[in-house]
Amino acid sequence: MDNKELDKEKSHIIIEIVEYIPNAVLSKTIIKRLTGNITVSAFDAGEELEEKSSPFDNYIQIIDGTAEIIIKKKKYKLKKGEGIIIPAHSTHCFNANEQFKMISTVIKSGYED
Repeated sequence: MDNKELDKEKSHIIIEIVEYIPNAVLSKTIIKRLTGNITVSAFDAGEELEEKSSPFDNYIQIIDGTAEIIIKKKKYKLKKGEGIIIPAHSTHCFNANEQFKMISTVIKSGYED
């Protein structure tokens, strides 16, 4: 993952920030602060991220393709333009049955329910 933030006050096309790389997941940091971060990721078909959990809510928005997201053992199929909140402390993973790109927004504002 590239932890260098995007340039401020410079227009960009979100879907073009990361490219698909064969057999890989590529991520780029848009903004990273102690209070949260925004990242854009590109998953090649057949890639996946292992099951994990986070102490914070995570908003996922699909910006290209279709993604399979498993939250607490329940499968969700999200297509371009759709989003979902992964609740804090929930196990989750991502599967790329086809290529997809997503934006992940994590707000670290405490442990509210």
